[in-house]
Amino acid sequence: MSDDDFIDLRSDTVTTPSEEMREAAATAEVGDDVYRDDPTVNELERRAADAVGTEAALYVPSGTMANQIAVHVHTEPGQELLLERESHIYRWELAGAAKLSGVQTRTIDAGDRCVPTPDAVREGLVDEDLHRPGTGLLSLENTHNYRGGIAVPVDRIAAAAEAARDADVPVHLDGARVFNAAVALGVDASEIVAPADSVTFCLSKGLGAPVGSILAGDEAFIEDARRVRKLFGGGMRQAGMIAAPGLHALGNVDRLAEDHASAERLAAGLDALDGVDAPAPDTNIVVAHTEDAGIPAESLYVACKDAGVGCVEFDDYATRFTTHLDVDEADVDEAVERIADVVDDLRD
Repeated sequence: MSDDDFIDLRSDTVTTPSEEMREAAATAEVGDDVYRDDPTVNELERRAADAVGTEAALYVPSGTMANQIAVHVHTEPGQELLLERESHIYRWELAGAAKLSGVQTRTIDAGDRCVPTPDAVREGLVDEDLHRPGTGLLSLENTHNYRGGIAVPVDRIAAAAEAARDADVPVHLDGARVFNAAVALGVDASEIVAPADSVTFCLSKGLGAPVGSILAGDEAFIEDARRVRKLFGGGMRQAGMIAAPGLHALGNVDRLAEDHASAERLAAGLDALDGVDAPAPDTNIVVAHTEDAGIPAESLYVACKDAGVGCVEFDDYATRFTTHLDVDEADVDEAVERIADVVDDLRD
């Protein structure tokens, strides 16, 4: 099977840059970003801050680095980080809070709500005393990756954040796909971000840039974050060459609705298969549950790969499929046909 026949639904990070992005990279005006004289990076940071309604922003190589910089800036070693137990920072970032910032984690199971209730936040907060660390940071997530790309309503984010800030605990929002949430909810991204002290969002997911994420907050926070970025090895030089495609990516927000429509089409096709439960998605992530079919996610992943469809194991019987700008309706329909054959074969 040729690469052209492969329908890659592993993630929206697999998109390839458009010709416009490639041209922008080739012709970008550059300088040394560590000295803050890369004009393309500076423009990207200004526009990124405007896009989420913050005072300032910082361009970083990855969303994980952005999240971990935020943890490091907001906390002191020995404090606790309070977060949802299936959140990206807790589940997928290699215990970075402990390794990089000396912070221990306390988790809350928010279930399908994805964001803890104010009461759950208040119960999870810890006052510093002779025996216990204080809570240094509450982290929230929108959309919620592991829960299936759920777009969390603005009022839930605001309520959880208010409970923390009433206790003088800052709030970070992992908004890797915050623009997907904004499009799904029909609000401006700034409304989702407003209750938080800092936010991360990715340029290299649904927005289609080849590399890079943004960390945003007030000016003082970003000044501290810039120093920590250097500490973590994220200081870049002529980074305008990769920032230029990011500027184009910021123009791709409105088209995210197309990815959501593709995901709805995909979920409907998968849900119609015998033994497969694929709930209708909020955004561009479809999670297919195959326990009723007796098909472990590992088996489905391998068989789908052999059939030319990329996906990701999420749990023992849960598999993630993610739509993006390189996938159209025809690709979705073809993927459903291939997965249907796979499911039939594995059930036999």
